[in-house]
Amino acid sequence: MLYFENDYCEGAHPAILQKLAETNFEKVSGYGTDPYCASAKEKIRAACACPEADVFFISGGTQANSIVIASTLRRWEGVVAAATGHVAGHEAGAIEFTGHKVIGLPQKNGKLDAATVEDFCKTFYADSNHDHMVFPGMVYISHPTEYGTLYSKAELEALSAVCHTYHMPLFVDGARLGYALVSEGTDVTLADLARLTDVFYIGGTKVGALCGEAVVFPHGAPAHFMTMVKQQGALLAKGRLMGIQFDVLFTDDLYTRISRNAIETANALKKGLAAKGYRFFMDSPTNQLFVVLENTQLTALEGKAKFGFWEKFDDSHTVVRIATSWATKMEEIEQLIALM
Repeated sequence: MLYFENDYCEGAHPAILQKLAETNFEKVSGYGTDPYCASAKEKIRAACACPEADVFFISGGTQANSIVIASTLRRWEGVVAAATGHVAGHEAGAIEFTGHKVIGLPQKNGKLDAATVEDFCKTFYADSNHDHMVFPGMVYISHPTEYGTLYSKAELEALSAVCHTYHMPLFVDGARLGYALVSEGTDVTLADLARLTDVFYIGGTKVGALCGEAVVFPHGAPAHFMTMVKQQGALLAKGRLMGIQFDVLFTDDLYTRISRNAIETANALKKGLAAKGYRFFMDSPTNQLFVVLENTQLTALEGKAKFGFWEKFDDSHTVVRIATSWATKMEEIEQLIALM
């Protein structure tokens, strides 16, 4: 069976497992106050060119999204997101569970446009009844998006400007950030994210770690943020688990080095499928490919290759997501191309 269902099928990079084993019997303080967490935070600050940033480690993406949003918004505010955003459709109402509405706006190829956000805010505040409505209190985007597409620096600058105008923090979900940073043609760096956003996170779960996301507040975290992490059940007593992993990932540029493998294998797969005449649902420059398959072919591939269902295309076709990762082997790509 060839597995391309997601980019977290594998465990962790061998360097992480080795470091976890080497330090297994070392006694350190808990709850992220250990020297490995401290070291990892310093390396992340350096990579972001943001020495004053607050950095926190949280166990997973949904936990990071819900805690960041709930700790930032006030009671009468909601979070603005693309209607296709992860918080809008694939987090089981985690944001709403904290008492905050997800305000879904139209998107293009998974991206939220600054003009769309600005138009929404202008319309909202022009409505004399807006005191009876949920206020836009934050803007959430993901980079890459759910469709594997990327924001340019200019697009992020435009979104940042609108957010500043309406006093809304800009939050970037970076669950797959490693793959965005090394994609061909991108002009967005960690330093750009630190400059243009109010909070973002560096994904570990999908980029070589067993688990964990590094949440970065370039201008300082909300008051009692760690207490919020604890309150919502995402504070690990053995914080070293994530500190060690991110310390390894941010040593000798490992994070970006292993991310390139996902892009290289995805590009090889895209080229191979295009040569065979396959139709792509949209063009993605990252590690997620969206391919339109005949339902009969999808049935024939059962038990041979596993993909992620994306959406129904028409009565006889389905869009599937094929995801590569930091650990995908080129031999697996060749086998899949031959199989299809």
